[in-house]
Amino acid sequence: MNRSRRPEWLQKKISPAVHGDMERMLEELRLHTVCREAHCPNISECYGNNQATFLILGTICTRLCSFCNVTKRIPLPPDPDEPQRVAEAIRRLQLRHVVITSPTRDDLPDGGASLFAETVRETRAASPDTTIELLIPDFRGERESLEKVVAARPDILGHNVETVPRLYPIREGAEYRRSLRVLKIIAELDAAVPTKSGIMLGMGEYEDEVLEVFADLLAVGCRYLSIGQYLAPSKHHYPVQEYLPPEAFDRYREKALAMGFRHVESGPYVRSSYLAERYGKEDLAANLQG
Repeated sequence: MNRSRRPEWLQKKISPAVHGDMERMLEELRLHTVCREAHCPNISECYGNNQATFLILGTICTRLCSFCNVTKRIPLPPDPDEPQRVAEAIRRLQLRHVVITSPTRDDLPDGGASLFAETVRETRAASPDTTIELLIPDFRGERESLEKVVAARPDILGHNVETVPRLYPIREGAEYRRSLRVLKIIAELDAAVPTKSGIMLGMGEYEDEVLEVFADLLAVGCRYLSIGQYLAPSKHHYPVQEYLPPEAFDRYREKALAMGFRHVESGPYVRSSYLAERYGKEDLAANLQG
């Protein structure tokens, strides 16, 4: 397949005209979203539905993943008032479910874990009916940082492995085994907090490698999985090696569920926070019945 041209199933349109209300609120509250910073192809769909994935701890990452569009420079100190402003945005949007993430902040003693926890607490106070999902960096695998986040009791706690171990050189500063260890520690700290991870396809991985990642995630207690197509943010980023057809994503979803995942979203435009409100419904229903 010609990698220089996206196939017909990857022609989603971005419509800035529907972004106005969201952009104005974000500017007023001085907030960032990963939707905008990562050039997510789903931004118009989500903004148009008054949904957003909030990016706390600034927009600057301390690592150099070659597939990511988040800015790499010297980051600014954390804003202690940011959790309250995120909570206010969630209240205004009346979100049933929210995803909150951050760039990696290796410059901070706890990697930003305390601000994640404070954002959960502020959101609970401002919008008690909203379910909260955190998508965290690896915090260098430090247990104390993870303890802070787990103690805040988010409804879902995610950390993405992103790709197969063989391709981890494109994730400069990250380690596959460390990411697995993060998910394992979360399960050890509180098994009632479901964990979630995500992988991108089309980076040069082989199917057997992908299935091995699925098995590794299940072995550390991961319940939820997102599988999406890698799309290079620009010609300067790591190039797409393959565009997988929709039926390939369907097949991976079936395989993952058969292996034991509780919920899987898999498709060319699936991202960690895309359709995030669908995860956990089965567990919530089971808890209510119990």
